[in-house]
Amino acid sequence: MRRQHFAALVLCSSLAFLVPPTGRTDSAATASGATPGPTLVDNSAFLPSVRAQAALPFAGSVRIAQSVMQSEPALKTPLIEGRDAGLFPALTLDLFSDGDVLVPVQRGTMMRERIAVSYWRLIPQFGRVWREPGDGAWSRAALPLMLVNDTENHAHQGVAMFRYRGNRVSDLQFQFTQQTAPYLLHQHNIFWGSAALELTVTTLKDIEIERKAARRELAERLPAKPWADLESQFPPGMLDGFGGPLLPRWQTINALVYRGTLYYQNSNTPRGPYPYPLEMRFGVRSVMKSIAAPLAMLRLAEVYGPYVFDLRIGDYVAGLDPKFSRIRFIDAANMATGFGGTGSFRTNPNNPFDGYLDADYDAWYTAGPTKEKLALVTRNLKPYPWEPGTVMRYRDQDYFLLGLGLDAFLRSVRGPTADLWDMLTSEVFKPIGIHQAPAVRTREAADRDGVVWANAGYYPSLDDLAKIALLLQNGGAHHGKQILHRQLTSELLAAKAALDPAGDTSQGAIKNPDALSLDLAPKELYRSGYWFPRHVDRSGKIRYLPSMQGSGENRVTLYPNGIITLQMGKAAELPAGEKALSDDIDATHRIIERMLPFESTPQK
Repeated sequence: MRRQHFAALVLCSSLAFLVPPTGRTDSAATASGATPGPTLVDNSAFLPSVRAQAALPFAGSVRIAQSVMQSEPALKTPLIEGRDAGLFPALTLDLFSDGDVLVPVQRGTMMRERIAVSYWRLIPQFGRVWREPGDGAWSRAALPLMLVNDTENHAHQGVAMFRYRGNRVSDLQFQFTQQTAPYLLHQHNIFWGSAALELTVTTLKDIEIERKAARRELAERLPAKPWADLESQFPPGMLDGFGGPLLPRWQTINALVYRGTLYYQNSNTPRGPYPYPLEMRFGVRSVMKSIAAPLAMLRLAEVYGPYVFDLRIGDYVAGLDPKFSRIRFIDAANMATGFGGTGSFRTNPNNPFDGYLDADYDAWYTAGPTKEKLALVTRNLKPYPWEPGTVMRYRDQDYFLLGLGLDAFLRSVRGPTADLWDMLTSEVFKPIGIHQAPAVRTREAADRDGVVWANAGYYPSLDDLAKIALLLQNGGAHHGKQILHRQLTSELLAAKAALDPAGDTSQGAIKNPDALSLDLAPKELYRSGYWFPRHVDRSGKIRYLPSMQGSGENRVTLYPNGIITLQMGKAAELPAGEKALSDDIDATHRIIERMLPFESTPQK
């Protein structure tokens, strides 16, 4: 086993068999139909026991039958936009073993049903194969699975397992005991069940090519260690409270990057810690606003020049209000289009979320095709009386339109087949070691994927988010190669010309926020998809901390000492009377400063 790649795969105590061998042929297993699975078990059952032995090699395609999932609590409204959230999707997975690693060929992709009946798509990740004493000739295969959706950025993190022997496989047992924040589902759930499997192929094409790709992908991950390894480097109790102000019950997982290593806490669930924390993918919501458009703009500025920031959305997206002929890409990135006239025109202080969910927001959000989304923008949103770039009002539609504009500009310079997310994947993500980047796209005619949402929809792992943050901390360079425009990246992280969300910048932007006195310094700033919460360090200096933030309390924060924190939460659709946050908003900031003073040289 490659310990550096699977540090999270801790061997656990032996448990009873989860999926007893049926002795059936593949066709018999399929004909029996899928029924709800057994009761939930501890998540450690999806890892090898301390007495585990090497498994027999596996290579083949398994066809998973659609099945009904058990839910706790029961789903209140299982039908969402005509699809059933209580159904596990029918899919075919291509799998092979490489030593004790189970490799899904479709890892990191949003797999879909041929005809979408289930509400869910499925993202498979790297798993394990092994054999337990008493299994006889049967071996076990387990892998992490994420239930995700192509309409909203919601994820359930789960695990699944089956047993195999020659050309025979057992049913698949699965359970989903962790999640990020729901929206359309309106509730927090645990899902579990079983599904019939059919082994359809005994060998895979190009398996050696796939094996090399998988090994390269794992080798390029950041060094990762459990949280206890970090705690051992500091006085007892010094890291207590990390993850605040979000209360522990609403935390999905917390991690940080310190001296080049990713340290991660347990992701605690009602059935024990999630067994594959480094394989988890998260529905990070508006963290996507800090990634898709800003990274694309910084990459395009590096390739074509900074003028890209000043291009007008109206020149690249047809049919919009005439005001868009004056709205620059950077205005949309700053949520300062002066468009989206819902809520009051002026409040003192300005409320950036005033009218955010007005104008039939859900109709726009759930609309599939780009054309339909644009029609709803034109019909329901109107110009504000102020000029672009002066007042921030938080609107998802700004970022959706910005994504369309950037995609159209890219096609204008590279040809009709160019694609914004594909450009980011090949020119930004892959060079820094991110090999998979599942994200929501518009749903066009004939079930065709369209342009990526720039406002939400990304499903990253901890490793992915850490690498993106490291790229920014390094001035947009990686291993000596400049990927993002260096000066503009530095200005972004320094909050140069950022907006005060509670203010009006018609008299000019805040050019140097760190130089402001405390009585004049806003509590937070906003620029290009990044929030900058104010923190006064131990020396009394004002710090504006670059932070990617998404609904549910998902946060990635970059600190002046080089530490990066990753906090994944699920604090949305809370029960009545529930509280998500403590009053100590600086809890994690103080811990990071105690670990390494902000005045010190940033750690790489």
